[in-house]
Amino acid sequence: MKKLTETKKLVQYNWKPLVGFEIIYKLSCVLFFIPVLWNMFDLIMKVGGYSYLTIENIVSFLSNPLVIPLLVILIILAAICAMIDISAIIFTLDQSKQKNTVHVWQIIKFSVKNAARAWNPRNFLLVVVVLLLLPFLNIGMASSVLTTISIPEFILDYIDDNTWLSGVFAAASLLFIVLMIKWLYAFHYFTLEGCHFKEARKKSRQLAKGKGFGDFVLLLFVQFMFLIFYFLFLFASIAFVTIIGKIFSEIFILYWIASTILWMAIIFSLIAVMALATPVSYACVSVLYYKHKEETGEKVIHSKALPCHFTKGREQFLRRCSVIFGVVIVTTSLVLGFLFCSGKISPKTEYIHRVEITAHRGASAVYPENTMAAFYGAKELGADWIELDVQQSKDGQIIVMHDTNFKRTTGVDAGAWELDYKEIAALDAGSFFDAEFAGERIPLLYDVALFAKENQIKLNIELKPAGHETDFEQNVLDVIYRAGIEEFCVITSQVYQVLENVKAYDPSMKTVYVMSLAYGNINQLAAADHFSVEATSATRNLIARVHNAGKQIYVWTVNTKETIDKMIELGVDNIITDNISLAKQCVFESRYSDLLVEFIKFLE
Repeated sequence: MKKLTETKKLVQYNWKPLVGFEIIYKLSCVLFFIPVLWNMFDLIMKVGGYSYLTIENIVSFLSNPLVIPLLVILIILAAICAMIDISAIIFTLDQSKQKNTVHVWQIIKFSVKNAARAWNPRNFLLVVVVLLLLPFLNIGMASSVLTTISIPEFILDYIDDNTWLSGVFAAASLLFIVLMIKWLYAFHYFTLEGCHFKEARKKSRQLAKGKGFGDFVLLLFVQFMFLIFYFLFLFASIAFVTIIGKIFSEIFILYWIASTILWMAIIFSLIAVMALATPVSYACVSVLYYKHKEETGEKVIHSKALPCHFTKGREQFLRRCSVIFGVVIVTTSLVLGFLFCSGKISPKTEYIHRVEITAHRGASAVYPENTMAAFYGAKELGADWIELDVQQSKDGQIIVMHDTNFKRTTGVDAGAWELDYKEIAALDAGSFFDAEFAGERIPLLYDVALFAKENQIKLNIELKPAGHETDFEQNVLDVIYRAGIEEFCVITSQVYQVLENVKAYDPSMKTVYVMSLAYGNINQLAAADHFSVEATSATRNLIARVHNAGKQIYVWTVNTKETIDKMIELGVDNIITDNISLAKQCVFESRYSDLLVEFIKFLE
């Protein structure tokens, strides 16, 4: 409890300049730093001769001798951007420890100067730690510029399915946590004592010896408590606004002014709370840092604030700017408040855009993948589409199967091109999933097409060439024409040449390029009518660019509620998932429900 009290004191002493800096920093990131970094990356792509990146050209892009050094420079700049935030917080808290009041501009001057030390070759590992270690652990201590980094779900799924890789991943995660515990105070030594990062890590290990795990647990506990406080504050604020709205509902002008003032107060309070989230974490670490220093008798070296001189004219200019900014905010808020209160605009508009759900390999979470059982299951669960994979047998038949080899799903170690369909039809494609499905067969695409036509469900047909096919694309199209489903299916592939071949046979056939990586102006890929991207590649800018070209974005393979909700919010057109029920529930909730709306309804 004493540590929590000390943490509160550290944050409280200089909380105004700290919040001011965090707001300026976050706005600078959104309006300047992040756009500059992305534009620099686009410039690197142009230098390398690329206007877009996919999994098929990423290796050749990285092989360009100019690209790697330019990327290293970009990475260092990104690390410096993050270090500005870290340096500023540690510096301000240290000034609070010394009972010194600081100005926002002093914080900015110190943090920029300290962060620039990342250019020193002796601090190279600092760049690695900032960009990899802290965002990976995502414990709230890294800059918001970097905490959005995430590992693609398809990679995590692949790791989960491979015991050896799962072990390596678990060991790597454990190593990261151990390093985090050992290097918990390295940034303090680097910032306050001016050590190179190697020396800072060494001193941090010595200081944390025998105490690291307890310190780390305390840090997580503080963050958890802060999160609870944030949500309690949010819900209490909404409840208060709702009650005030009821009291003044009969007198419009009072209702309008009171609601606007309250919402302004809530919004600015929430901004302040969010701005303090990272400083609270570092305040906890700072308290432990000073405490362990005292316990070991190690001398505490404090930072020195750089002088910050303001003339009377500059002070007056800043005050005038603040007043003008305040007037603009208040005026804008009153206008918006009037429009909301009078019903001219409403936040409760329903989604016009409809997100469709695709069953990945059928209902593969509860049935053996790419079998008729999985396809019937997808229909019963209400999927809009079925995604399936096709191969070509030895005798030219188009069969439905994901792998080029039968080993995983049937136990027979043979390639699709090595067996004719009579032999393939005898294989058991269900027992690998569960004994209940023993005897389930590998279907022909034609049979699935007839099923889809009869049940009015659309097909996402992915072609997976193994290099042994003959007229693969033409044979698939022939099956589609024979079944009469050309208007109710799309042809997809991770190999762009396949789409070009399809368009050569039939320019009217809808095609989708499946991409593990998608960046840049992918609309230049003319053979693709739409795009199917791995979920981590689905950014607001990419989606807007594709939509502006009149094309659609599918995302794969999205199985968690958090990611599904994010994809819906981004405005994707089609979600490919193993969990059909969860995806449909998320789509339903996005249209007809919202946590805050439900809370307000409960109060009303």
